[in-house]
Amino acid sequence: MFGLNPKDMDKVMKQLGVKQEAINAKEVIIKTDGKDLIIRNPSVTKIKAMGQETLQITGDIEEVANDKEDIETIMEQADVDEQTARKALKKNDGDLAKAILDLKK
Repeated sequence: MFGLNPKDMDKVMKQLGVKQEAINAKEVIIKTDGKDLIIRNPSVTKIKAMGQETLQITGDIEEVANDKEDIETIMEQADVDEQTARKALKKNDGDLAKAILDLKK
């Protein structure tokens, strides 16, 4: 960055009052309303500057539907375990009603 080698960059960052810390993370999960972002093999750096802390995260990102309520509904309505409910929901492309009907056959 800026044509500086990493050691020189660290010096400049320290002079500016910016502190960086590597975090040894195995997996990072960001939960949103509709989906979870799972970051595998992450490289996580905590950066503290001007009184604020931020995280810089890079890695292999996978988006997974956050379907906990749907799974619970299927389990209750079709009287099946979680794994069976997940398989049914996936088989029916996330369609809750179809998954329940499929299991009740």
